[in-house]
Amino acid sequence: MKIRIIAVGRQKSSPTQDLCTEYLKRMKWAVRVKEIDAPKGSTPLQELPLILKELPGESLIIALDERGTTLSSPEFAQKLDQWQNQAPANEITFIIGGADGLDNEIRKRATFLMSFGKQTWPHMLVRVMLLEQIYRAQQITAGHPYHRQ
Repeated sequence: MKIRIIAVGRQKSSPTQDLCTEYLKRMKWAVRVKEIDAPKGSTPLQELPLILKELPGESLIIALDERGTTLSSPEFAQKLDQWQNQAPANEITFIIGGADGLDNEIRKRATFLMSFGKQTWPHMLVRVMLLEQIYRAQQITAGHPYHRQ
């Protein structure tokens, strides 16, 4: 499975960057993170062309958005399996917007809107959360005891 994460903003040396690096090392799936440089204080509309430029021609798009559906870890693992079978070129792209979220154009292009709940999360922390859930889904799919129910 190929997974691409497009994320607005660059992580600086920090504990969240260390966690992202750790989860990427653990992956057996091909997971890549593309950070997008956006001007400080940019709006979702200003970030839109930067995101669109990085979108692959053939990929199933999942947008992380507060209006999206919340999934349990086993449901997410099942969805990843379904998306892999539907994805053109066997690639799934997750999009994480900046501090103010995503432009409606991205939401329209997405196959699925996913939320990490009703609480507001720092967008840099969302990267860690997404990577951990992808890793957890990988382990669930492999039948590994990392995920305990």
